[in-house]
Amino acid sequence: MTRITGVSRRQVLKGAGAGLLTSLAAPMVFSKGAWAQDFCNNPTGDTVTFGFNVPQTGSYAEEGLDQLKGYQLAVKHLNGEGDGGMINTLKPSALKGNGILGKKVAFVTGDTQTKTDAARDSARRMIERDNAIMVTGSVSSGEAIAVQSLCQEMGVIYMSGLTHSNDTTGKDKRRYGFRHYFNAYQSGVAIAPFLAQEYGRDRRAYHLTADYTWGWTQEESIKAATEQLGWETVATVRTPLGIGDFSQYITPVQNSGADVLILNHYGHDMVNSLPQAVQFGLRDRQVNGKDFQIVVPMFSELMAVGAGDAVKGIIGTSNWHWNLPDDGSKAFTKSYGEEYGAPPSQSSHTGYVQALLYADACERAGTFYPPEVIKALEGFEFDGLGNGPTLYRDTDHQCFKEVLVVRGNMSPTSKFDVLDIIGHTSRDEVTYDPAMFGGDLGPYDPNNC
Repeated sequence: MTRITGVSRRQVLKGAGAGLLTSLAAPMVFSKGAWAQDFCNNPTGDTVTFGFNVPQTGSYAEEGLDQLKGYQLAVKHLNGEGDGGMINTLKPSALKGNGILGKKVAFVTGDTQTKTDAARDSARRMIERDNAIMVTGSVSSGEAIAVQSLCQEMGVIYMSGLTHSNDTTGKDKRRYGFRHYFNAYQSGVAIAPFLAQEYGRDRRAYHLTADYTWGWTQEESIKAATEQLGWETVATVRTPLGIGDFSQYITPVQNSGADVLILNHYGHDMVNSLPQAVQFGLRDRQVNGKDFQIVVPMFSELMAVGAGDAVKGIIGTSNWHWNLPDDGSKAFTKSYGEEYGAPPSQSSHTGYVQALLYADACERAGTFYPPEVIKALEGFEFDGLGNGPTLYRDTDHQCFKEVLVVRGNMSPTSKFDVLDIIGHTSRDEVTYDPAMFGGDLGPYDPNNC
């Protein structure tokens, strides 16, 4: 765990003394701005601490490290440093660029190692040792679901990072967890019309799928969407996370009768599996009288760069892209580029946005008390953070906004010019009944950590 000392940070006391704590056995009545009871990591000093919990090692490390850059930039802007970025474009907004509720923002970081247990342990240390008032991060949905559950138990709000599994805001949703990122179902709805247009409705698909919660729901959603088009599913094969060499899984595709390979992979897995599939000559084949195709349902800029020429012409979906023309995307891309010398990824954008949304909710609630901050986030409708008008739905804490359909650029002009946006699927089109994925948010009342 790394403590950041760039912002002066006093040890946060968790109450006004032992006498106060022992007097709080009975239920207390709360009113906005006058909280009579202590809560987990109630900041009593002049700083408030965020916990940035991302994979800095493991299969999704590149995405995690870029997400961390987004968080660090958000802290600068929240504290009034730099040009303010999306603080200037978020509408409505209570942010002033002077910290949160008069306190400067500090932060600690942790390495989830792209492992569920490590993510949970790291988040617990942030809460128990570093007094984090809010934890945010993740690139795998396994990490996100584990940390979200822990934060519910400990009464600390979790603003998830990259997590695409339907389960995060479905069967595993929690009152204390919020997701700005889109999910697998939304990818399926967005990509299906483009697959039909590009490749037709008479196709035979073979799935290679990362063997954990994201991969399972990604496969389920894309399978359902393509079968509705008329595609036949030939096989669904699970692959371990982080294996590097996918040859034993790609070889059977060649004799399967499939004419499409769907890679439900992310991070380094996709960076490895896509070029290997191309090297095996799959895209040079004709099967069933058709040119063989490869689809990567969920893309990122960092993955596209890592996959090199293999990404050219490949269709997928993305949560956000740095060259969107709206004012918020322009502001963030400018700030990030000046800070780091490169365009931001959807990972850094997600981290940045989640930090701002939490801070704004605290300002609107007038307190750090989690139940009130949660209520400020639930049903919050906003604009100016990219992707157009966005809703944080109260029933499952899923954000609803447009979803991008992208294709690997056939003629890139720079190493950053790797994805073309070929479609915008509207918020209405990707909105669904929350009962579809089940789950129970649980109570507002926090436990004391």
